Amino acid sequence: MLHYALVFLIVALIAAVLGFGGIAGAAAGIAKILFVVFLILAIISFLRRAK
Repeated sequence: MLHYALVFLIVALIAAVLGFGGIAGAAAGIAKILFVVFLILAIISFLRRAK
């Protein structure tokens, strides 16, 4: 999950440099969502192992 978030972040950065604002914004939004999902799943995983 974190891997895909980083991929979308890199795509957003490259698109922003090349001037594709819409694609950069969409890719950055997807990267943010994937990162939040990764954090939630990681916290749940850590809490389940602590028991």
